[in-house]
Amino acid sequence: MNETEAPAERLNALLGDRDETLATAESLTGGLVGSRVTDVPGASAYFDRGFVTYTYDAKCELLGVSRESLDAHGAVSDPVVREMAAGARDRANADWAVATTGIAGPTGGTDEKPVGLVHFGVAHAAPWGTGESFVRTVRAVIDGDRDAVKRGAAERALDALVRAIEDADG
Repeated sequence: MNETEAPAERLNALLGDRDETLATAESLTGGLVGSRVTDVPGASAYFDRGFVTYTYDAKCELLGVSRESLDAHGAVSDPVVREMAAGARDRANADWAVATTGIAGPTGGTDEKPVGLVHFGVAHAAPWGTGESFVRTVRAVIDGDRDAVKRGAAERALDALVRAIEDADG
């Protein structure tokens, strides 16, 4: 696989010929990750659905994110993106899920959580009984205006997903 390919194209090369499915769970990216996935011909072979969960209520209702995690850590946090990814995977009964939550700006940032902070989650459902299912998270700060943060977050989310699939493949 060519490392210079866009992450969505690399994803298509990895999942296009497999009997595996993908779901997305997005907050700050507002559906952009799913849009990037479907920009590549052949995505219908593996892309199942996307959840756009911008509010606390949507995260709880659609993905099963706990009130406790939202209260204790806020939407832009490792625990919440972990629950978002696992929730998308499990509610879609998908093999893979990728999630994003962050602060796109220009307002809303703090010293602890600056504008551009993004958390990514990747969840995998391995065959039952193998004990190999997982959720992996990554934190990044992306520079730029609102559009640049959203675009950068979508690309990094897909890159994290591709890396997780490649790692799982050994």
